[in-house]
Amino acid sequence: MDLSVVIMTFNEERNIGRCLASVKDIADNIVVVDTFSTDDTEKICRSFGADFIKKRPWAGDALTRNFGATQAKHDLVLTLDADEELSSELRRSIAAIKAGTEALSPAKFIRITNYCGKWIRHGGWYPDIKIRIYDRRKMQWQGIIHADLEGEGKNRALLLDGVCHHFSYYSIAEHIAKTKRYADLYGRELFAKGKRSSLLHMVFNPVIKFVRDYFFRFGFLDGKSGLVIAWITARGTFLKHATLCRLQRGG
Repeated sequence: MDLSVVIMTFNEERNIGRCLASVKDIADNIVVVDTFSTDDTEKICRSFGADFIKKRPWAGDALTRNFGATQAKHDLVLTLDADEELSSELRRSIAAIKAGTEALSPAKFIRITNYCGKWIRHGGWYPDIKIRIYDRRKMQWQGIIHADLEGEGKNRALLLDGVCHHFSYYSIAEHIAKTKRYADLYGRELFAKGKRSSLLHMVFNPVIKFVRDYFFRFGFLDGKSGLVIAWITARGTFLKHATLCRLQRGG
């Protein structure tokens, strides 16, 4: 079976070369959907022979990923983020799928995150299991932020051997800025769906989130990084509810 790899980019020159190098031997077609990058992202992608769709406005995670799938040459699609890299064992697992003759179920794999140079193994960040290989005729992405695949075969997705390396943040400041931006988007999405929040949610939900991730999900075992991640995540929860409360008041 032939495989198309679809990747989303926006100013990813520090990551995209690593991502493309990890898929070049298993991909029969690489599609990059770019959102107004101003760095060398395009140059790097074209050096790997990728089909580069430049300067497409971001329309939400699901819509962008689904658009990328329509541009692929093959129905079997692997979707990756630019800051991800397949391990050698995971590449072998995917090659075995391509060599098979049976009808394919969706496939998923474990993702491990590198946070400011440290691999995170607790706090709800690991194991982070994602369905990423699918038949575009049977499944679609849904969700504005951090979309998930929905459709035929989701509940029987095959777990592949190997891991995907996720190089998430290079600095704490970068993490804080992205969390703030996403919290605002989450709050607006919830408001559009008719959800409501309150002062109690703003006060207690972040505390519950911190206690769960840092203590019950053993985030403390990741040392200082675990503490920082739990704090920023809790802060993001507060900001999400603050946005929702502001919108409820007509702000």
